[in-house]
Amino acid sequence: MLDMLVKGGPVMIFIGLCAVLAVVITVERFLFFFAVKKEYAVLIPALKDLFRKSKFDEAEALCDTASSPLAKLIKTSLESFRGGNQSVKEMAEYAASREIPRIERFIAALGTIANISTLLGLLGTVFGNIEAFGVLSASGMGNPALLAGAIAEALITTAAGLIVAIPASIFYNYFVSRANHLITETESSAGELLLFIPEKREDHAV
Repeated sequence: MLDMLVKGGPVMIFIGLCAVLAVVITVERFLFFFAVKKEYAVLIPALKDLFRKSKFDEAEALCDTASSPLAKLIKTSLESFRGGNQSVKEMAEYAASREIPRIERFIAALGTIANISTLLGLLGTVFGNIEAFGVLSASGMGNPALLAGAIAEALITTAAGLIVAIPASIFYNYFVSRANHLITETESSAGELLLFIPEKREDHAV
């Protein structure tokens, strides 16, 4: 395996870096979406119960213990309601604008890695072909080993680029779908919960 990487030439270094980054991003996003899904399964029913009972202080305390986008959004909205100086709806929209990039973090980078890996593979192919033609120009078919090495470099980099690009493309599309679903679920749940918050805070304690 190491011998194949060496035969692939310098381009393989960059393809290898793309592979490492793709793995790191994929693992990080899987852990993020798994953690959020697990938290939402408990957080959403608990918040709905507290909001129906107008226990906003308890709901805010619950959000303090959570780290999901919905928890951050609801906490910001409840802080606005408690302060009485900002529109709850406006603050919810502001909080959502901060949480959406968190949900989509690194996903675009994964798509870029998929494209770059393919291009790097093609670049390695071009370099290998240039070297092969150089061998033919210098010695004709007199040294088949040199010619075979140049052709191997071209083929290895193409294969390596595709090996990185194909899974990266698959996971990119998967994470885009998961992110869109999570954004929709977060906005829907937040909208449902915020209906329980009065437009104006009353003088009595919440």
